[in-house]
Amino acid sequence: MARTVAIGIQDFEAIISNNYFYIDKTDFIREWWENGDSVTLIARPRRFGKTFNINMLERFFSISYAGQSKIFENLDIWQDEKYRNIQGKYPVISISFANVKENTFAKAKIRICQIISDLYIKNEFLKNSGLLSDKDLKYFDRVSEYMEETDATISLYKLCSYM
Repeated sequence: MARTVAIGIQDFEAIISNNYFYIDKTDFIREWWENGDSVTLIARPRRFGKTFNINMLERFFSISYAGQSKIFENLDIWQDEKYRNIQGKYPVISISFANVKENTFAKAKIRICQIISDLYIKNEFLKNSGLLSDKDLKYFDRVSEYMEETDATISLYKLCSYM
């Protein structure tokens, strides 16, 4: 029986779990990891799998998905023990601007700040971790959809340093 081609689904686990048609691109994990770049720019045309591949990377590396390796077990990346050992071992910040479709700069800025604010909410455990100074805690609370541009500009850098 032919498998369904799930157009528009950007959730890696949904594609694998539902046995939708999928061409194994998990070797991208190995290629990216071994490249050692400090910054990676993934520039592809629209509907070319950028968000999907980022979701795959997040599912593979993020501590949020530790112990959920089953979705990778029948894929290329799982053949290498080195990569089986690092699955689910890293803090990951995954951000997509795919849903920023505003028609003015002001609205786009608010939407981007909402996305950043959502990242801070997702990582709110940091506030109770004892790792943040009083100054960092005050900054953490300033991050919102209406934050100042100066806060928005540095917000991802700060979240990385907190993690």
